[in-house]
Parts: sequence; C-alpha cells; structure tokens
Amino acid sequence: MHTVAVLAYDGMSPFHLSVPSLVFGRVGVHGPALYQVDVCAEKPGSLHTPAGFDIEVRHGLDRLIRADTVVIPAWECDLPVSDDLRTALHQAHAAGARIVGLCLGSWAVAASGLADGREVTTHWAAAAQLARAFPAVRVRADTLWSDLGDVVTSAGVAAALDCCLHLVRTDLGSRVATDLARDLVTAPHRSGSQAQYIPIAVPDAADDDPIERAMVWARTHLGESIDLDGWARVALMSRRTFTRRFRDRTGNSPQQWLLHQRTDRARLLLETTDDTMDRIATDTGFGTAVSLRHHFHRILGTSPAAHRALFQGARLGSSA
Repeated sequence: MHTVAVLAYDGMSPFHLSVPSLVFGRVGVHGPALYQVDVCAEKPGSLHTPAGFDIEVRHGLDRLIRADTVVIPAWECDLPVSDDLRTALHQAHAAGARIVGLCLGSWAVAASGLADGREVTTHWAAAAQLARAFPAVRVRADTLWSDLGDVVTSAGVAAALDCCLHLVRTDLGSRVATDLARDLVTAPHRSGSQAQYIPIAVPDAADDDPIERAMVWARTHLGESIDLDGWARVALMSRRTFTRRFRDRTGNSPQQWLLHQRTDRARLLLETTDDTMDRIATDTGFGTAVSLRHHFHRILGTSPAAHRALFQGARLGSSA
C-alpha cells in the first residue's frame, strides 16, 4: 500500500493538516483503503494549534523517511527547517519518495535544497518573499500547482486540495479521482492559474514584477486580440526584452503561455456554464469553435464536449 507521511509541527493550523489527510485518507471510502496516511512530527506528542485544541501525533521522522509520499501541508516563513528535518527529507527523497509542499509548505521544500535549480509554486502573496529567501529556486505564482515528478508544490488551501486530487489521479487514474471529487463535492480537475485571486492594483514600484503584471493583464483580456507588441508595452519593455524575460520567468514563450491560459479559461467555462462552443471560443480569444477544439485537444488530449460531459456527470453525481 502506498504510504503518505504528513508532517505536522507545533502551532500548525489543523485545517491545513486536514487537506492531505482527508484526500488520501478518504480514497477507498466505499471500499478498501488505497493509501496509508501517517501524521508525523519531529517530536511526537502533543502539538498546540491556533484552533483552541491540541493534536496528538504518534509518529516521528523515522516514519517519514520510509514513506512513498511526504506531504508538508503548511509552514511559517520565519520557522527554520531543522537539520534533522532537512536530513529526513533528503533521505526520503533519495529512497524514491515524492516530496509535496502545499501552500507555504513549499517554503520548507525550498529550504531543504531539494528544489535548487528547479521551480516551486506557492501562494501568490508569499511568492516574492520566497524568491528573495531562496534565489536558487524559481518561484511561480501563476499556477495552481507544479509537478516535477519527485517534487510537487501548490498554491493556497483550495489549490492544495486540487493538487492532492491531481496526485490521486496520477497514482490511481481519473475514475478514482473523479469519484473522490464527487464524494468531496468539489471539481474533479481544476488546473489553471492564481490570477483570478490576485488583487489587481497598482503595485509598489520597489516590489513590482513587470512580467507578473503582464500575466495578470493578459488573463483579464483573454477575450481580446493580444498582440505581442501591445503586451510588451504593458510591461514597459521592448518586444525582444519582454519575450526573453517572459521565457526566463515561465519557461515558455508568451504566445505558448497565452494559449495555455485560454485553454484553462475554456475548461473553466465548460465546467461551470452551458455556453455554446462558439460563445466560449469568443470569450477565451480562440475566435472560432474549430480553433477551440483544435487547441483544447492538442493541449489536454480530449475534446471540449468530452470534458464538459465528464465534469457534468461528476457534478450531477455530487448533487444527487
């Protein structure tokens, strides 16, 4: 049985702790358990929480080292990662464990050194601080989660739930993940960006990220024709500089990134509305239903109609 070790620490919010425990512990709720979930701590025993009650943790880092998946569901930015925890994470990783940092748990992943030279996703409000603290890590605030195979990180609490469902889908297939999402009364698949949650305001000049600003602007104008020169002007850059900086920031060209954002928006509209394909194509900037179907299938491997049918089936099942 796949074992999941969830790390707890003194002062941790029990709500954050409940997300991976709920998802992985609930799989198989109508049958045999499919994961073994163990809550671990550096020092087992009674841990205080800000919720007015304590939690009792029986397992230590020895159980974490032997796990198939290690989940750090939260962290505090000013909380140091101890040598013992860092060593345990490296030992688990070296043994083949998948290391998962949910929300600010990505801070502990970055502090462990396991993501050096790679990327992590975190809550948009902490992204700039995390990037300054760990310059060897590329921090993303434009995705709900990032899956590198051996290291997985996500944005905030709702995205942490999405990320855990994604891991179930990866391990056990879409049918199991969709049934679990129905049981939890949540969307079976909600990949995309954090832009809809980021306050769109004029940032302080000292902390302004022109590429991030350009991303937010593009996501609020997906239904319009976005030419590269006009987009570069939003970032106050030349076309050439913008293209280079954007690729450094995201790993993709601006055009490819925009195409994925339009696809994600189309997916959301398919899941939450009964709009026609032509209407969705217009609202997402694809222009025509033919173009929408082409790019949707190329990127996601399924048709818009099939995706809508799958999601509506899950939605009807959860409301029954």
